[in-house]
Amino acid sequence: MLEVHGLKKRYGHFFAVNGIDFTVKPGEVLGYLGPNGAGKSTTVKILTGLLTASQGDIRYCGRDVRADLTWFQHRLGYVPEQAEIYSHMSAWEYLLLVGRLRRLPESLLVKKANSLLELFHLDSFAHHAISSYSKGMKQKVLIIAALIHDPEVLIFDEPLSGLDASMVLVFRHLVRELATRGKTIFFSSHGMDEVEKICSRVLIIHQGSIVAHDSVSNLRQLLAAPSLEDVFRQLVIREDPREVAGAIASVVSGSA
Repeated sequence: MLEVHGLKKRYGHFFAVNGIDFTVKPGEVLGYLGPNGAGKSTTVKILTGLLTASQGDIRYCGRDVRADLTWFQHRLGYVPEQAEIYSHMSAWEYLLLVGRLRRLPESLLVKKANSLLELFHLDSFAHHAISSYSKGMKQKVLIIAALIHDPEVLIFDEPLSGLDASMVLVFRHLVRELATRGKTIFFSSHGMDEVEKICSRVLIIHQGSIVAHDSVSNLRQLLAAPSLEDVFRQLVIREDPREVAGAIASVVSGSA
């Protein structure tokens, strides 16, 4: 189980993350939802060891993650928001590099890389430079790299960026399947539709603090809202989206 208690990240007098608490059990998918600038990516970077928390406690299986970050990272699969990848390499070379760093046996690594590249429809481009790939293709490589060592914990930060509609459907089913196989999954996104379809529970963050944490169905019921979008609007959005959209359209058309 992944446990986070009292997580804070401060820059001067500003708290990017301010007192975040949650747990994710094996077999669960926790959705982490919020607008841009809410603190989602800061939280993800702290969880993965890319940032140091100003305060708080992160534990996995009862062990302090910060005390043994390497131990945790060996059990972690991470898809970052930005597709930062060695573009001079081919997908094949990159996956072999990742697998070797994860200490996978060579024969198993080669077998997995071949199979996953084929299943993600990248086999025809496996030996092309990643610099020639589309954004969606790069995202597929990052997803494969996060999965190839069969991690216990998966952290996804906007993982659907650039994926086409058919791969989005595959990814939804994949996340659910991984959860049924006991993976602990943290799914950070600003896409309400995906969170609603994929996640067991949802944590909504606004200006660095939690404003809701429950199952989607319970949040709907409590706020008498028909969808997660309506829940999000009530808790986070202070303006009427239709009025703002109308004002923007008026400016664009020159009638404001």
